[in-house]
Amino acid sequence: MPETQFFEHSLTLSKQSLPAEQTFPARLAYWTFGDPSSPAVLLPSCYGGTLANTLPFLYDEKAHPSPILPPSKYFVIVTGLLSGSESSSPHNTPAPFDGPNFPHTTYEDNIRLQYALCQKLGVKKLFLYAGFSMGGQQAYHISALYPSFVEHMICLAGSARTSWHNWCFLEGPRHAITCSKDYHDGNYDPKVGAPAGTRAFSRVYSAWALSQGWFREKCWEQLGHKDLESYLEANWSGFGDANDLLRLLWTWQQGDITLYYPEDHGDLAKTLGRIEAKCLVFPSRTDCYFPPEDNEEEVKHLKHGELRVIETVWGHLAGGGSGTKEDTEYIIQEVKRFLKL
Repeated sequence: MPETQFFEHSLTLSKQSLPAEQTFPARLAYWTFGDPSSPAVLLPSCYGGTLANTLPFLYDEKAHPSPILPPSKYFVIVTGLLSGSESSSPHNTPAPFDGPNFPHTTYEDNIRLQYALCQKLGVKKLFLYAGFSMGGQQAYHISALYPSFVEHMICLAGSARTSWHNWCFLEGPRHAITCSKDYHDGNYDPKVGAPAGTRAFSRVYSAWALSQGWFREKCWEQLGHKDLESYLEANWSGFGDANDLLRLLWTWQQGDITLYYPEDHGDLAKTLGRIEAKCLVFPSRTDCYFPPEDNEEEVKHLKHGELRVIETVWGHLAGGGSGTKEDTEYIIQEVKRFLKL
């Protein structure tokens, strides 16, 4: 693994952030690979993701024997989300922004911070911006906010606007934390955390991340687990810091690219039509958060958009490379085709 670098930037938070338009001393965690003179690729992290697990199969030969975006040919930048990953978050930021005092940040805050990093690195234009889940939503947001900056964007299991169903699903995990006995309104001992809350959060989240077909086919057996309970215990028994999870969740719930253009009056079709990038929108057939039907409607209004669907029972997780080998290989081959590599 490369050394994690930090871009420190005095960020003016967006109008939708809480508190709005406050100056915040942000630290963006990032990795870079390759020569800055090569075509630039930016890969943002997802919900609960880290730099290390952000789409490594696209660029890292340790994750894939012949990656299609090798650092020998591309300048690869991997970034972490505010409130999660290794970037500024409730768990790692000193007072007065520690724990529950950390601001509620938006996708706009993340995108403006990433854009500032690109300027520092000398990147004038991105050949590709590709992300999974919240990373996929960020792909839409940067393409709407900086239309001339992105040549190609790939949205893996994401959306241009968080649907009401998606918003409602997130309320379940959110309440699992906020109503837990050890959350204490976010004022828990950071050394101890809120394990009861994060465990409940994980169990609520688990069924949504996969699909009915995944459970019907007992796919936990493919992962070496004798039964569902052992799978859940190993994979869904609590992860992350409670305040981090809640701030990230809030960012996700507020996702809406129409906010950048008040004159569009919330008309998603109109804002989608502003995007200049060539877009590959890539849902999973069985994704319970970002169903293909939502993406089908989005693609209708993109100037240069196309849709591909991962036919899998591995639900949302397949979009990030955590489905079957066949699922991931399909993503790779379609990305290769889309970029004409």
